Amino acid sequence: MRKEFISVIIPAYNESGRILTTLGRIDEYLRSCFKNYEIIVVNDGSFDNTGDIVLGAGEKITSVKYIGYQPNRGKGYALRQGVAHSTGDIVLISDADLSTPIEELEKLLNFYESGADVIIGSRALAESQIVVRQPWWREFMGKTFNRFVKNLLLKDFQDTQCGFKLFRGHVAREIFSHSCIDRFAYDVEILYIAGKAGYKIKEVPIRWINSPDSRVRPLKDSFQTALDVLKIRFRKYR
Repeated sequence: MRKEFISVIIPAYNESGRILTTLGRIDEYLRSCFKNYEIIVVNDGSFDNTGDIVLGAGEKITSVKYIGYQPNRGKGYALRQGVAHSTGDIVLISDADLSTPIEELEKLLNFYESGADVIIGSRALAESQIVVRQPWWREFMGKTFNRFVKNLLLKDFQDTQCGFKLFRGHVAREIFSHSCIDRFAYDVEILYIAGKAGYKIKEVPIRWINSPDSRVRPLKDSFQTALDVLKIRFRKYR
């Protein structure tokens, strides 16, 4: 059993069909590894009954904490709220669909123990195991976006957008307190802030299973994400 307290933060938008299963899997895994943990679900303006399901789950799974608001603000905004409310020595952010299985946490913890401050799961390294791939057009869009990010901001990372990232707790709270991007470019922003602050970042190959029920809107979100990357490039960070 690990002595550190871990906070797992899950942004959720219309996740009523799978959030209960996800919470059960995460709670069962953490119970086997950590003495102390919390699971923070941030309901990002869902219009289904995600909130009711999480609140109901919290009556049985005492580690579950709930944050909810209206209207939908975006994944970056949701994670800022979750990180700000976290208390863990370690902070993990994970997607509600568990496209990266929670068991992959062990791989990231190995690099935490070696001294890394930010450890990001990656689908683009030679050792990454992609069990179910994205549609070809989403892979193409992802690779195009990554080249854009490499040329403009972050040349050292192969995959900034995987939703499975681990932080030292105080590092997460510091980085996210300076972030401002509300939607999907938040990944780029937090890595950019972390790099400028001198934190040690490690990219780690993970096992990944594409979820067909993606919340990404290809055209609208791609355009907004590109604009947000430009904002990051020209914004002054402390």
